[in-house]
Amino acid sequence: MWNQVQETVAFLKNKTNGFTPEFGVILGSGLGNFIEDIQIEFVVEYKDIPNFPVSTVQGHKGALVFGKVGEKNVVAMQGRFHYYEGYDAKQVTFPVRVMKYLGIQLLIVSNASGGVNPEFKVGDVMIIKDHINMIPDHPLRGHNDERFGPRFVNMSEPYKKVLISKAKGIASSLQIDVKEGIYLALQGPTFETLAEYKYVKNVGADCVGMSTVPEVIVARHMDLDCFGISVITDMGNEEEIETVNHEEVLEAAKKAEPKVRSLIKNLIMS
Repeated sequence: MWNQVQETVAFLKNKTNGFTPEFGVILGSGLGNFIEDIQIEFVVEYKDIPNFPVSTVQGHKGALVFGKVGEKNVVAMQGRFHYYEGYDAKQVTFPVRVMKYLGIQLLIVSNASGGVNPEFKVGDVMIIKDHINMIPDHPLRGHNDERFGPRFVNMSEPYKKVLISKAKGIASSLQIDVKEGIYLALQGPTFETLAEYKYVKNVGADCVGMSTVPEVIVARHMDLDCFGISVITDMGNEEEIETVNHEEVLEAAKKAEPKVRSLIKNLIMS
């Protein structure tokens, strides 16, 4: 994988005249319009990037966007990859490896998720303080290349506490109500059953989704700090599930998007 990462980084450096981003942003379902907050300098479609997967899910457009947010250099993934699409965990997280060697120092991840915390409601924005990994394929399984990071990764602080504190302060100053909680990642692509929602709640999570955790694991493997946001797009518990489909998830994410965009934009510029 080392050679593939180096090949892809070299390709992108050539395509972007050596552009060096400080921040990497992965935009989840329905949150792709954050690129409107970027002074765009370069756009490279996934299909043109060597060794890159191609996004197959509605709401994930499929391009790397390079530019500035304020004075900060940013690269944003307009669309991510998921294990349920048929990619293995190493393919899903390959772009994080690439962004690290393009120069990023901080990874910001976002997603749409189903809430199980009864204090949550559809449209809430939750800052991720921790996660539970239930995706069956671990991105670090197999041979470990020490050039990327250590065999055993300390996950005591997957989401940087100082960034969480800073984001909460920014949210307060912008009068954006934010929750804080634990995200659980399942394989998907099915939405959860009543029993699964009960399980998610009983093991201590506040929401559940199908992404994010593999990317954060790989980022921490390479000693990248991370910050994560979930948009609560549907609610479920052991007694009742709000009927939901992917289009409704995208619509709920779209309504919450201005708050997420403002929070991410101000966090980058701070």
